[in-house]
Amino acid sequence: SQMSKKRGLSFDDKRSRLLELFHERQDFFQLKELEKIASKEKGIVLQSVKEVLTSLVDDSLVETEKIGTSVYFWSFPSKALTQRQNKLNELKKCIEQLNGKLSAIDEEIGLKQMKEEDAESAERLLKDLSVIEAEIQEYQKKISSHSDFGPGVINELNKKKSAIIEEANKYTDNIFSIKSWCKSKFGVDEAQLNKQFNIPEDMDYF
Repeated sequence: SQMSKKRGLSFDDKRSRLLELFHERQDFFQLKELEKIASKEKGIVLQSVKEVLTSLVDDSLVETEKIGTSVYFWSFPSKALTQRQNKLNELKKCIEQLNGKLSAIDEEIGLKQMKEEDAESAERLLKDLSVIEAEIQEYQKKISSHSDFGPGVINELNKKKSAIIEEANKYTDNIFSIKSWCKSKFGVDEAQLNKQFNIPEDMDYF
């Protein structure tokens, strides 16, 4: 039935459909008017239109302005496209910065090992690693939440993501090397090392 179809829409589906409505009409709407049209033409439950609209406004995909005593909403295709492109560029930039940080840390570990680094340097590098790993996870989440990008864009971001994971795995390799070096140099056991440097017991490759 039509009702069950309406109930079956995910929040993202509702967002896409409401944005589609704005782009098809290319007009200015008040909330009441939008609720009627969206439920009738796009199958979005009337009561949920406001919440969906608010999320689009929060993401700058829909514009809003109070004119006199009324609040109007609108969105034209070029605006949405620009916003998405800006977001995409922002994500790409962040990925490049992370790649740069990982390379610098990799290089630093290599140099330190050549000079027989001490436990203090190892601790600092391990802290750097946990920060980088957290940042990578955060940007992976951001990338996957932008499912409205085209397949080509998602593919490109996934390639970047794979490259970052590869870098992180190289880094994990280095951590294992540092651990075994510390064990042989200072005769410390693994559990103690893990505790001292806050290395998770189950640390492994991505």
